[in-house]
Amino acid sequence: MHTARNESSGDAEAVVQAGTVYGGVNLLGHAAPPPSPPPRQLPIDPTRFVNREQTLNRLDEALPTVDGTTATSGSAMTVAAIAGAPGVGKTALAVHWAHRVRQWFADGDLYIDMRGYGPGPALDVGQALDAFLRALHVPAEQIPTDTEGRATLYRSVLAGKRVLIVVDNVSTVGQVRPLLPATPTCMAIITSRSRLSGLVAREGASRMTLDVLSPEEAIALLRDSIGGDRVSTEPGAAAELARRCAYLPLALRIIAERIANAPYATLAEFVTDLALVDQQLDALTVDDDELSDVRTVFSWSYRALPEERARFFRLLGLHAGSDISIAAAAAIAGVSLPQARSLLDQLTAAHLIQNPARHRFLLHDLLRAYALERAQAEESPEQQHRARRRLYTWYLWTAEEGRKVILPYSHAIALPPAEPDIPVTSPGTVAEAMAWFERERLNILDAIRQADELGDHDVAWQLPVVSDGFFELKSYWADWRDVHLIGLRAARSAASRLGEAANLRCLGDAYWRMEQRDTALDYYRQGVNASRDVDDHWVEGFCLRGQGLIHEESGNIEEAIDLYGQAREVFRNYAITRGEGMSLLSLGNCHRVRGHLDNAIAHYQEAVSILDSINDQWSVAWASYPLGLAYQQAGQTDEALQQHERALTLFRRFDDRRSEGLTLAALGDTFHAIDRPDDAQRCWQQALQILAPLGDPHAGTVKRLITQSNIPTNG
Repeated sequence: MHTARNESSGDAEAVVQAGTVYGGVNLLGHAAPPPSPPPRQLPIDPTRFVNREQTLNRLDEALPTVDGTTATSGSAMTVAAIAGAPGVGKTALAVHWAHRVRQWFADGDLYIDMRGYGPGPALDVGQALDAFLRALHVPAEQIPTDTEGRATLYRSVLAGKRVLIVVDNVSTVGQVRPLLPATPTCMAIITSRSRLSGLVAREGASRMTLDVLSPEEAIALLRDSIGGDRVSTEPGAAAELARRCAYLPLALRIIAERIANAPYATLAEFVTDLALVDQQLDALTVDDDELSDVRTVFSWSYRALPEERARFFRLLGLHAGSDISIAAAAAIAGVSLPQARSLLDQLTAAHLIQNPARHRFLLHDLLRAYALERAQAEESPEQQHRARRRLYTWYLWTAEEGRKVILPYSHAIALPPAEPDIPVTSPGTVAEAMAWFERERLNILDAIRQADELGDHDVAWQLPVVSDGFFELKSYWADWRDVHLIGLRAARSAASRLGEAANLRCLGDAYWRMEQRDTALDYYRQGVNASRDVDDHWVEGFCLRGQGLIHEESGNIEEAIDLYGQAREVFRNYAITRGEGMSLLSLGNCHRVRGHLDNAIAHYQEAVSILDSINDQWSVAWASYPLGLAYQQAGQTDEALQQHERALTLFRRFDDRRSEGLTLAALGDTFHAIDRPDDAQRCWQQALQILAPLGDPHAGTVKRLITQSNIPTNG
């Protein structure tokens, strides 16, 4: 176990690694975590669901039985596709039925919105697979970087399980095919505006086309929403309202909410109002306009809003992401948090936005398109830009506050000042900061892309830099690479050499982590040149150290030592204390590989001392671990035990399970060397229980040590 390494070239060695916790019996009374619960991701079951009895029955018939066949045909059918026009109720139907049967799927339910339609970019199938694998408790480190590898692992994880998968808002067959289960006891429900004919032909999907409501169903929905007496009193007006809503559930719910809030108005008066709005909008109708069927209802409801509420609604249309938090909504509109919360609640009550989760809001695709249309019509280009800049600034500063909590010694860059009314808060703990990043990850990606496309190049290079450590720590490898490729392009568009240097260093780290060493080396070299142009010595030092790591891995130890030495010199000259400590650690590794144990121990000891001086305890653990290995190789077993036990305590404090497993394995080696077989057995067993589920290659070595010592491996 002497070659175990788990280094990072840049920021991420200073923090807790927030991965899923695994393991069994643990040394020194370290409790095993409880088993992870099955994922339950379905959105809230829609209220006032209009009865789609025929389609619900067809879905019931497709439900797999215990042996994986369907209830009626006896064949294994695992895919149901619900197609239909926008606003017809596809998502509501899929989610409602999924709630009815979710207890049948004991191993969980998964839900994802593929964002196939709307102003923003669709979700990539690789991102969807990554999200599903994480929800199924696959460690982030085990998730492949390529889509095919993720799809293969996904099918393997689902094998033999009973999981319901709801894939919403799909635009093409290619966007969903890798998400389909290969196990007949699982089932996938897909919603799309497209017929997805390829799924029917190749996968044997059962396709159900959802039409608009019948006149009777539409009137029943109105009766349920506004009261049967009003509908019975004016049946003709109720029928005309349903017709003017194009028999679409989305439009009917919006109009019903307004009627319910006006108990003394007649339905005929609402019909007259709608007819007037319809005439005013006729001139705006164009071919292939997805809003043509609902614009009258949307406009009628929008015009009835007080100006503050109407402005808030249309500004939400400028947001690039699929959902929005209260604080982000406050930022884009330039209002206080209490105001934003109140306005969001009012728009939700009017059925103009949805509230699918606590403190999260979203617009239906059609309403989002309408909100954007109104913003572009009623807000000047300058006003639209200011609103977006307020939102970008909120993301920048909230991410920056998270960076300072998660990665206190990482690269700090100057950001544009935040306006006083932008509600930036600081997370109190690492867990809070990581949770914020996880909630906002897709919105951050969308904001970076939008800022680059619309010419806000400063934001497009800064936001990747302040978010960098999160993408690395959570192993979002492809996203990590992609945001910095955008960031680099944006920095060059903005003529910011500092932006280039920062993103080049991050790209070096990303490609190194993805084991594309030649590409990483090129980015590190470019990063050194750019950083020297702007005197950014932090970036310069870590780009030099990054090159050293690659040369060390390639066996070019002399070149690695030279680069580590250069990095150390930069860090020491400019009082970058942690960088100096990490360079010493790397130099110690090189000397240990060459068998120069006295030199290795001296470098490690100095690294521990420096990192202790700034209270960087996670990095102290990573210096103590190889120091223990060097002592062990030198035959100084008491010192080796002391360093490994210190490292073990610290890794456990930070829930760094892989490092804990490697340290336990090294402790086992040391106990074995001093003839303490019971302690060696306990440490190796616990190391195997941690490393095997993580897919760590050192698990095989530990298992062989156990086997050679005739120790049962507990399976």
